[in-house]
Amino acid sequence: MAEFTLQGSGGQVVAKLTDEQAKKADLGVGKLFLAPVGRLEPDKILKHSCKTCKKEFDGPPRMNEESTSEEVADNLVLVRRGQYVCQQCDNIIGEYRIFKKHDEADNIGMARKSD
Repeated sequence: MAEFTLQGSGGQVVAKLTDEQAKKADLGVGKLFLAPVGRLEPDKILKHSCKTCKKEFDGPPRMNEESTSEEVADNLVLVRRGQYVCQQCDNIIGEYRIFKKHDEADNIGMARKSD
C-alpha cells in the first residue's frame, strides 16, 4: 500500500491505497479521483481537506451511507451510495457508488470500447 491524494468535488483525502485502487482512481488526467475507488475504509484515510472551510484535518471525514437496491441497467444494481463529509462544515468532499451485477458473467452493465 502507498499513500495517495485523491480529489473530490468538495475537497480531497490522503489515503493508503492498493495498486488496484490507485489504478481505478487514475482517469488519465494527471490526478487521482475519489469517486472511482468506491468506499475507502476510514482507517486507510490519513487526512482530508475541505474547499468550503479551507482547512485540513487529520483522520477521515465523516461518512454518510445509504443502502439501496435500485436497478440502474439490465443486470446492474446500485447497492450503496455514500458521501465523504467535512468534519467541521458538513460540506460534501466526495461521493461514491457501489454497484453489483445479478449475473457476474454477463457483460450487461459493463462499459465497452467502441469500434
